[in-house]
Amino acid sequence: MSNQYRERLSEKKKILKACLLALAMPLLLPAQQQSSDSVLQQATLENVIQYAIRRQPLIQQSLIDEETTETTIKSKLADWFPQLNFNYLFQHNFEVQTAVIGGEARKLGVNNTSALQFGLTQNLFNRDALLASRSARDVRNLAKQNTSSTKIDVAVNVAKAFYDVLATEQQIKVSHEDITRLERSLKDATAQYTAGVADKTDYKRATIALNNARALLKTHEELVIAKREYLKSLMGYPTSQPIDIIYDSLQMEREITLDTTQTADYKGRIEFRLLETQRKLQQANVRYNKWSYLPNVYASGAYNFNFQNDKFSKLYNTNYPNSYAALTLSMPIFQGGKRKYNIQQAEWELKSLDWQEISLKNSVNSQYAQALAVYKSSLATYLALKENMDLAREVYDVINLQYRSGVKTYLEVINAESDLRTARINYYNALYVLLSGKIDVLKALGQINY
Repeated sequence: MSNQYRERLSEKKKILKACLLALAMPLLLPAQQQSSDSVLQQATLENVIQYAIRRQPLIQQSLIDEETTETTIKSKLADWFPQLNFNYLFQHNFEVQTAVIGGEARKLGVNNTSALQFGLTQNLFNRDALLASRSARDVRNLAKQNTSSTKIDVAVNVAKAFYDVLATEQQIKVSHEDITRLERSLKDATAQYTAGVADKTDYKRATIALNNARALLKTHEELVIAKREYLKSLMGYPTSQPIDIIYDSLQMEREITLDTTQTADYKGRIEFRLLETQRKLQQANVRYNKWSYLPNVYASGAYNFNFQNDKFSKLYNTNYPNSYAALTLSMPIFQGGKRKYNIQQAEWELKSLDWQEISLKNSVNSQYAQALAVYKSSLATYLALKENMDLAREVYDVINLQYRSGVKTYLEVINAESDLRTARINYYNALYVLLSGKIDVLKALGQINY
């Protein structure tokens, strides 16, 4: 095989591979896009919430409900369009009806008949179709508001779960730092015991403290796995994919502030908007029941092809057509008071919404007062624990230095280290509790909207 032939063959193979790759690209790109879209590269709080709003099953179900509502509305509104119908009939009479006319028996009809009918009806006034056209906008709005309410609940729950994962991760971080510090203390205590400077109780206390810290670390590591899975379930995140939380502690500390002088306005809540839409729909229902005293009016018409013959083979040879147009008005005169009672029932249901609004207002005021009280107490706790953490760090550094100088006992070092660990864990827990409390306040104020 010549070199020139080999080069041509190699070039053809390269061209074939390029063509196959070009054909496969449209199939590969959607799969790669879907894979990259299914996971978060940066799991910040905002990204986590936005991901949940896009993929959470409850929200997707609400969006499906919106589409179902839209198709239902269109189905109801279709009653205003002309309705065209077709009917076909074939009838064979085994015995044709006979009537006596002028003393003679005569057959009324033939053995075979067939009819084709094209019919047209047009609603002129129909209370069902009228209700659909009058309330279509409010029905669509109600479906969208239900979706918005679901998004708000999901965002709040996801944010709280996010902070819960953060709190546990911070506890793990604290445990790692404690273990590093205790391992160094154990090394120092062992060296002092070996040198005869201290007795064996110091390094045994250090061993006990180190074992406790390692056990606590294992507990937090297992706990954070469960909390991450719970967060992923709230987000609609793939269970097989990892999620790494990204956060900025300084930014979170700056976000704890909140204007506590605001007053609760229940009109800003999604529940109030839902109630207002329900009121409009109920008012439409009252009108609908009142329309029951009005007649239904529709126009109709038909064109009929009629075929008759005693012989089936000649049935469709001759057509005897007829056509008509009609205006129909139908109205029930007496129904035992049913229409009156239906109107009264609809009016009572409308009045019930007034009391629901009063109940909502009281509930919002109560929720806001409770959320604000929790936030203020959490803020006070956070500030106190932040100061405690700084003091505990200072105390530990001083006592540890004094212990190394032979002034303090190792028991005092252990106690100071325990106080520092507790202060740090309490501080981070207080921070995330405070941020969760702020979310409850914002929700009570109606300032979380999607």
